[in-house]
Amino acid sequence: MITRTIKLLLTATLAAPLMALAAGEHSGGHGKGMADMHKGMQGGGVMGGHESAAGKPGDPAKVTRTVPVEMDDNMRFTPSEVSVKAGETIRFFVVNKGKIPHEMVIGSTAELDEHAEMMRKMPGMKHAEPNQINLEPGKRGGIVWTFDKAGSFAFACLVPGHKEAGMVGKIAVN
Repeated sequence: MITRTIKLLLTATLAAPLMALAAGEHSGGHGKGMADMHKGMQGGGVMGGHESAAGKPGDPAKVTRTVPVEMDDNMRFTPSEVSVKAGETIRFFVVNKGKIPHEMVIGSTAELDEHAEMMRKMPGMKHAEPNQINLEPGKRGGIVWTFDKAGSFAFACLVPGHKEAGMVGKIAVN
């Protein structure tokens, strides 16, 4: 009984600092915009409220169209351009055809640039938001998104170096 208690205390003592590191404190060094965006990813602000300039999470029961998207190691999306009607809820069916991990993140160009900068500063950071999907090689998944206003938006792979290599796409909302 005492041995079990000691093991439990030792495990808790060692795990606490690791969990604190994993949770991270990402506000330092990002500037106001990055801190606000990351705060949003943790539950408040623009992305944490799950709204973006590009729209908001969609209701799967209200999907009006499915758009298949392939990602590959040539650092390209197929298709690279998507046209959407304002108010339309789209299911992006995403497949990683490559041999390395890729992701698809939907947002305004400014949001994606900001997020890409954060990813460069913190490579390996993992998070899940309704406007993105991270896929290991050969895996597939989906994003359901409502484009609630007209405008020009984008999607990109924000794994460090991928966006810079051209892994970006355009979304025209009319």
